[in-house]
Amino acid sequence: MIAAVVPAKSLSGAKSRLLRHLPRSAVERLCLAMLCDVVDALRAVPALAKVAVVTPDQTVAAAARSAGAEVVLRPDPGLNPAIEAAAAIVAPGGDDGVLVVLGDVAGARPAEIERLLRALPGRGVALAASRDGGTCALLRVPRDVIPAAFGRESARAHRELAARAGVPCVELDLPSLAIDVDEPEDLAALREGGGAGARTRALLRELAATPPA
Repeated sequence: MIAAVVPAKSLSGAKSRLLRHLPRSAVERLCLAMLCDVVDALRAVPALAKVAVVTPDQTVAAAARSAGAEVVLRPDPGLNPAIEAAAAIVAPGGDDGVLVVLGDVAGARPAEIERLLRALPGRGVALAASRDGGTCALLRVPRDVIPAAFGRESARAHRELAARAGVPCVELDLPSLAIDVDEPEDLAALREGGGAGARTRALLRELAATPPA
């Protein structure tokens, strides 16, 4: 069994670098739209037994539930501890796998998620790196075959952890899983590429049509 985990921060602390270009209310709405697009994409993949969002934020939890995800609501111990805690809950079996997709990978497409799942036929790791060397999606079978190491240069960290564990690490170039929105430039690339999910596209159109305050 493979479950998906989507980590999402509290809205109050999310995407601070976008505040130079968007008001706080717009940034919060964008975070929710991107998260729900990720959930939609994951729920469209039949091979995933469940999709869960881990967050400390009640508003984020409500949006995740409305999109059809399970919710692990818990205090924020940091990104990687939150992922591991949620993984242990949604994939408790010794052979269960976990796919982690960040909640701001708003271009995620079911077909490319399925490619990532198929790339790993047994025990090991498969990942889709972000443009800046991070990790947008990480599949681990079983869930504790290596620890989660999301953060700066995490693609390299996950490769090294797999090598130390002596397990395969398959890396795929998946365009829909290559942009996690942290900087205004990421948002521009997502907008210009036309790859965002339906909710994010609709919000970006609305924001573009709204005159600045």
